[in-house]
Parts: sequence; C-alpha cells; structure tokens
Amino acid sequence: MPDKAKNPPRVVVFAYHSVGVRCLEVLHRSGVDIALIVTHPDDPSENRWFDSVAEWAAQQGIPALTPPNPNDPALVERISALHPDFFFSFYYRQMLGADLLALPKRGAYNLHGSLLPRYRGRVPVNWAVICGETETGATLHVMTLKPDQGDIVAQEKVPIGPDDTAHDVFLRVIEAGERALSQVLPALLAGKAVHRRQDLSQGNYCGGRRPEDGKIDWSQPAQVIHNLVRGVAPPYPGAFTL
Repeated sequence: MPDKAKNPPRVVVFAYHSVGVRCLEVLHRSGVDIALIVTHPDDPSENRWFDSVAEWAAQQGIPALTPPNPNDPALVERISALHPDFFFSFYYRQMLGADLLALPKRGAYNLHGSLLPRYRGRVPVNWAVICGETETGATLHVMTLKPDQGDIVAQEKVPIGPDDTAHDVFLRVIEAGERALSQVLPALLAGKAVHRRQDLSQGNYCGGRRPEDGKIDWSQPAQVIHNLVRGVAPPYPGAFTL
C-alpha cells in the first residue's frame, strides 16, 4: 500500500449503492487520495435498501457531486484540474464518455457484478439467477467506451444455491467485489497488475429489466418459473400472475 506521507495516487471515484460504499472504504484504508466522488442523488421514491455513497462521503469529509450527466463539459474540466491518476467506478449508473476516460494518467477501472465476459450489461445478478446459473461473481476491469469489455485485472467467484434469491446473491457479490479490489489494489497502485483480455465470444450481453418482465408464463417448465420468481424477488419488483 502507498505511504500516506508521500504523495499518494489521486483518484476520482464514480460510485453508488452498498458496492460503492464498501469499495470506497477499501480505497480509503489504502491511503490513496480520494479527491472527488461522483454519485447519484438518493431518490426518496426509490426502494433504497442499500447504503448511501453521498452519506458516506459527507461522513468522511470528501467532496461529492451528484450531476445529472457526468460527461458535462464543466464537470470534465473540473475533474481534469484535479490531475487524477486513476478513475474507479463502483455501480455508477451512467457511462463515462471519451473525454472523461482520457483524463486519468494511470487508468480507469470498473467493478461489474458478474464473471465477465458473461452477463455484460445491466442487472447481471438478476439475470444470472433467472438463467439458472450456479455461480457468478465480481470482476474489476478496464473501462472502455463499450460497457464491460475492457481487460480484466481481478475476478472473484460466488456460488448461487438452487433457492437463493437475487438479493441473497447480490450480498455475496458485494463481498466478492470488495475482495477483488482489495487483492489487486496494491499491484494496480504499483503498476504491476496483470491485465487479461476478455474473449467476448465466450460471454453474453443482457439488457435492463422492467417490472412487467416479472409476469409468469405458465407454459414454461417449473424450474424456469422458479428461477424467475427468485431472480426478481424483493427488494426487486417481484414476479406476478393474473
């Protein structure tokens, strides 16, 4: 880990959710200089069952912004003035554009909730459960303009039991993400992390899900219905029938 007395690496973090809080704590303990956090405003109308990055930043006295668009030129200019060494993205909900990704001198890394290249894209934990997978995990990878396609630097697996809900699995994925970041961070900061290219032909891409996608199709096999029910169980909108 870097010596706090000697100009630690400066990072800008884009983060949300409990994943963001737990990974920010890893960075904070490591002694890096968290110069700025970009997050989302906490929506009182949302079923927020997870921790608040904005609240964590306030407790630590770290500047935090909640812009509607992280790619706004004024924000890009502000971040550029910080001369960041690294970007980290932990469950931030918006894509970073080319102007932003060009700023960090030593790389931009994103944590994704699947075993890339499988389940690239949206809500990967829910999709893994719905599709009947027996394992998933968390992957730290290089950020690129296309989502979830950059080189992998760390990956941790977690099991999915036959009756686990997506929430059960998500809690394990949070811990897996924290472990993955903790294990690779010293090598990243030292410039020695191994980067492994993804073979996208071995994976798949999934889109977002809407509440209406939880409608049960009773013509499907019982196992498929069981997987849907547990894959969208609370705190997600849930499966339903008419």
